[in-house]
Amino acid sequence: MKKNLNSNKQQGTFIVKVEHCQNNSWQGKVTWADENKTQRFRSMLELIKLMDEAVNQSQNMDEMGADHFVS
Repeated sequence: MKKNLNSNKQQGTFIVKVEHCQNNSWQGKVTWADENKTQRFRSMLELIKLMDEAVNQSQNMDEMGADHFVS
């Protein structure tokens, strides 16, 4: 039996605006389109971490269910 590797794939939609390129890295802001939240980043690594945390947070909320969601 072959397991589908894409079944656990996490997805999100992000809009990245690069405002500067200093010290060989990007600075700017990223908007998580699914939640309409914007945050600034100071490096490519920070940008990747922000996107990863957003997708993981979304997955954790889905696993908990709507009963545990606090707005």
